[in-house]
Amino acid sequence: MTDLLRAEGVSAFYGASQILFNVDLALKQRRTLALLGRNGAGKSTTLKTLAGILPARAGRIFFADRDITRAPPHTRARLGLAYVPEDRQVFAEHSVEDNLLIAAKSGPDGRRDWALPRIWQTFPLLANLRSRPAGRLSGGEQQLLVIARALMGNPLVLLLDEPSEGLAPLVVATIGKVLRELGASGATILLAEQNMHFCSRIAEQALVIDKGKVVHRQDTAGLAGNEEIRRRYLAM
Repeated sequence: MTDLLRAEGVSAFYGASQILFNVDLALKQRRTLALLGRNGAGKSTTLKTLAGILPARAGRIFFADRDITRAPPHTRARLGLAYVPEDRQVFAEHSVEDNLLIAAKSGPDGRRDWALPRIWQTFPLLANLRSRPAGRLSGGEQQLLVIARALMGNPLVLLLDEPSEGLAPLVVATIGKVLRELGASGATILLAEQNMHFCSRIAEQALVIDKGKVVHRQDTAGLAGNEEIRRRYLAM
């Protein structure tokens, strides 16, 4: 199966401080891959580097067989790479529906599989809140909104940064259900998370990152039973 997104030996810095060290990553089309690690392990930095928000100082990044290592974020977005940051970043004064319409565009292949009718069907909670200002939503509702907003751009790949962080268990379960449904419908997702339990029913494969290095690769079913790796790199 084709690697839709691939990183080879990627290193990244914040100023003089190196955060990522020779990261290799391959995300296959129509699959969900979990990038797991503790706070500060390098998960968010990896996603920002893939999205072009932080430049790769070394290594190469390929998307749909195109070298995008030096491409700016807006070029990557037009090619079909959608990044959902952990701090949600809704347009607070605009309604839920306006937040979605702002992001509406055809995908890189011209398709419009995602438009408002499908969003309302997939996210019924948002349908009931369509007229509410986004700034008045709860944290969980905002998380659903930013995922839905990314889908309105009809991307080829979703990069999701800590979608379960700081949310109530019931909301986390709702987001997990949505992501499972997206995966079943053929979406390609890279999911950065600390929550192994959350990822285990969503992603088929997992990478474990620690101190900016990929330290383990395994299918999520096997990782769930790998007590040594979980204790060493994932236990809080």
